[in-house]
Amino acid sequence: MTATHAPDSIATEQRNRGRLGTIARTACAVLLAGLLAACHAPVRLMPTPASFSNGDVDPFEKIGAKLQTTEVPVFYATNRVALIEHPDPIHTIVPSDDLRMGIAHVRVGDETLDWETLHRLSTSTDPDERPIVHLDRLEQMAKLRASEDVKNSPDAKAFFAMVNQALAASPNSELLIYVHGSNNTVPRAAAQAAQFRHFTGRRMVVLVFMWPSAGSILRYLTDVSNAEASVPPFARMVELLAENTSASKIDVLAYSAGAQVLSPALVRLGTPRPGETREQLQKRLRLGQIYFTAPDIDTRRFVNELGGYIDVIERVSIAANLNDSVLRFAAIVGRASRAGRPDVTELDEEQTRFLVDASRKLRFDLIRVDPKDIPNLPETSHAFWYDDPWVSGDMLAQFVLNAPPTRRGLDEQLTPGGARYWRFPADFYDRIYRLFRP
Repeated sequence: MTATHAPDSIATEQRNRGRLGTIARTACAVLLAGLLAACHAPVRLMPTPASFSNGDVDPFEKIGAKLQTTEVPVFYATNRVALIEHPDPIHTIVPSDDLRMGIAHVRVGDETLDWETLHRLSTSTDPDERPIVHLDRLEQMAKLRASEDVKNSPDAKAFFAMVNQALAASPNSELLIYVHGSNNTVPRAAAQAAQFRHFTGRRMVVLVFMWPSAGSILRYLTDVSNAEASVPPFARMVELLAENTSASKIDVLAYSAGAQVLSPALVRLGTPRPGETREQLQKRLRLGQIYFTAPDIDTRRFVNELGGYIDVIERVSIAANLNDSVLRFAAIVGRASRAGRPDVTELDEEQTRFLVDASRKLRFDLIRVDPKDIPNLPETSHAFWYDDPWVSGDMLAQFVLNAPPTRRGLDEQLTPGGARYWRFPADFYDRIYRLFRP
C-alpha cells in the first residue's frame, strides 16, 4: 500500500513546492515593483521635521532676503566619467579616480511657487501637496585628475575659495557631505542634499558626493562594484576639503549603500601619515558627526571597519529600522545582514564585545527607528531619514546643534547582551520642540 501511494505523495509535495515557489516569486516581484516605483518617483519636499512643524520655531527667521528664494544650491563632487564637460555636464555611470566639482543649482517647485508658500510648507504640517525638488543644472567649476594637486589647478582653487566664501557667510561653520545610496541618479542625489540644506534653515553648507550609481534596482550589483571603486576618490575629496577649506568640522550623512563608500573610506582616512599621531590625524581631518542612516553594508564588515576610525571621529551614529524591506532584499543578495538591519548572531565574540564597548564607552550611537514608537512610520520604511518628521527632526538636532542623544530627548536602552541603544519616547515631539525653541 505504501508503494502504491508513494507517487501520489511525491506529486502532492511537488505541487506544494511549486505553489511555494510561485508565492515566493510573486512576493519578490511585488517587492521589486515597489522598489522600482519608489525610486523612479520624483523627489518631493520632505515632510516638515517635528522640530519646526507647529510654526512656533522658525528655522528661517534670521536668513537674509537673498536666501528667501525657492532656489537651494549645493556644492557637488563626483567621480563619474563625463561624456560632456561644458556647458552642461553629462555624466555616465562609469567610475573614475578623477574628481569633478561644482555647484548643483536646485529649485523647490516650479516658477509659480513663491518663498511665502515654501516657507509656510516648511514650518507647518500643511496638507497641501509637497512641491517637487528638482535639479535645474550642474555648473562644473573644476576637474582634478587623480595625480593633480590643487595648487596646480586654478579651477580647483577657485572652487575651494567659493566653498570658503559660503562658509564665511553661513551661521554654521561646519561643512556637511551627503553620500547618496544605490539606485540613484544625479538629479535625485542633488535634490536630496538640497532639501536637507533647506531644513537646516539654510544654515549649513552642503556638498553632495555623487558616486556613479546605475540608477536602477536591477543593476544593484553594478552599484556595489561602483561604490567600491568610489572609495579612494571620496576619501581624497574629504582630505581636500580638510586641507583647502576653513570648515571647523566636516560632517557626513550617508544613506543606504552610501555606507559602502563612506565606511571603508573612513578606514583609509583613519590611517595616519608616516610619523603622524592619532591626535594629529584627528586635528587634520576635523571629522565631526558621521551619520549612517539605513546603512546597506555587511554588518560584520561595518563593525570591523568601525574599529579603524572611531577614535578620530567626534561621533558615529547608525539609524536602523529592523523591519527595513529594502535591506531585507539587500541581505538576500549580499548573503549577510546589513548594518541597518543587523543580525547580531553573525558577529563573533570579539566583534560583539567591541560593539558593546563602542556603544557604552565610545562615541557610537545606535538609534532604533521602531514603527511601534513613531506615529505613522510605515513598518518597513527604508527612507525614514527624510520621510518621517521625528527622525528628520532628531537628525537635524544632531547636525545643527551637535546635540547628543540625551539632549535630543531619546531614551537610553540596553540589549540583553549589554549594548546601549536609543529609542524614540512617546513624548519625543514635545522634547525636540523644547530643544529648538528659542
